[in-house]
Amino acid sequence: MAEGGCHCGAVRYAVEGAPIRAGLCHCTDCRRHAGAPMVGWAIFTQGQFKVLRGEPVTYHSSEHGRRSFCPRCGTGLYYTNDAIFPGLVDIQIATLLADAGPVLVPADGVVLSTRTGSTGYSLSAGGPVVVPTLESIILTPISAHTLGMRPL
Repeated sequence: MAEGGCHCGAVRYAVEGAPIRAGLCHCTDCRRHAGAPMVGWAIFTQGQFKVLRGEPVTYHSSEHGRRSFCPRCGTGLYYTNDAIFPGLVDIQIATLLADAGPVLVPADGVVLSTRTGSTGYSLSAGGPVVVPTLESIILTPISAHTLGMRPL
């Protein structure tokens, strides 16, 4: 079991087992919510996930999207969307505690999702890729080696 949580420690969660998928999302919704060029996500079944301490606040970021975060420090923790991820919880990888389990990073390539729709892309490692349907974002696929981290 790996644990994660917010910056201030008020909210803690646990995930059991391996994620279904781990990747980076560059969609507008994720970038605006995080204030960053991308967000690392690992998707688990709801049965693999549980909140251990605290009560996250949930923001309805789209018709079906729900972003949960710490009410005290504001750290984004996880995302659910019953329309495109029924029965699943997408946790923000950076909220996993390094001392509570293995380091989890996207091992190869990037994963894109509109988060508000059903379109998704999986890109394998290689050179820069242009994805015109997502506002012509130019992406350079990454690997765990590039980040200096080890995959799960």
